[in-house]
Amino acid sequence: MDTNVTVAGDGAGSPAATLVLPFATDCGLAARAAIGLLVLATDQTIEHEWRFLLGEPGIAVYNARLWNDKEIAPETLARMEQDIAPTTRLILPGLELDVVAFGCTSGSMVIGPERVRERIREVRPGIATTTPVEAVDAALGSLGARRIGLVAPYQRRVGEAMRDYFVKAGYEVPVLAIFDEPDDTIAARIAPDSIAAAVAQAAAHPEVDAVFVSCTSLRVAEAVEALEARTGKPVTSSNHALAWHSLRLAGVTDVLEGRGRLFRTPLR
Repeated sequence: MDTNVTVAGDGAGSPAATLVLPFATDCGLAARAAIGLLVLATDQTIEHEWRFLLGEPGIAVYNARLWNDKEIAPETLARMEQDIAPTTRLILPGLELDVVAFGCTSGSMVIGPERVRERIREVRPGIATTTPVEAVDAALGSLGARRIGLVAPYQRRVGEAMRDYFVKAGYEVPVLAIFDEPDDTIAARIAPDSIAAAVAQAAAHPEVDAVFVSCTSLRVAEAVEALEARTGKPVTSSNHALAWHSLRLAGVTDVLEGRGRLFRTPLR
């Protein structure tokens, strides 16, 4: 279109021009995938790790923070359900998303992935959804692993509930290693070296096929490649599996190097 020019005085005797310029539009940041992510209010880690994992052209992640108690306990986790739909509503209202991911492992275990999906679809009918427990199940299945070493920051009752969840899902869990820390704000500061040592210890068990590090607060994603080289076994985490599953559900099948074996694996 033609450029429109409006000329107005500036009060000092010289004209001032306002230019109305033509422009083109494109697909924006989400040319390949638009992923919504529900992040816990106390989470210090998932956004950082997802920038590393999903920082590819055309893949965009849009976040909203969901209120939670910093103590990770069954009763506090259950209370998050009421805020899932209102928080989902905050993510690009009126614009299309490919997937919405719920960023809490223990919360998805307690509430249940089906109920999380229902709450999200109250706002986004029919949209693809994922949670860490679903994503890890999909990841382990795609990697061909059925016997897992489980590493988690949780207090004993939450860690054992997580183990029981995966046993009921058909997995063997020969090793559960926990840090016994109920405070999510402290879990986010557990040193990567401590996590790496726990992963190595869990992977050393002869009956373990793969290691899963539970909790979106734990810093693991950037170390997965090195941990797999160290242990000789597949390693994934809540953030790692959730990002991969979201990507695959959005239809992106790229092999992404430097992120561990899972990101070179298709969804099966």
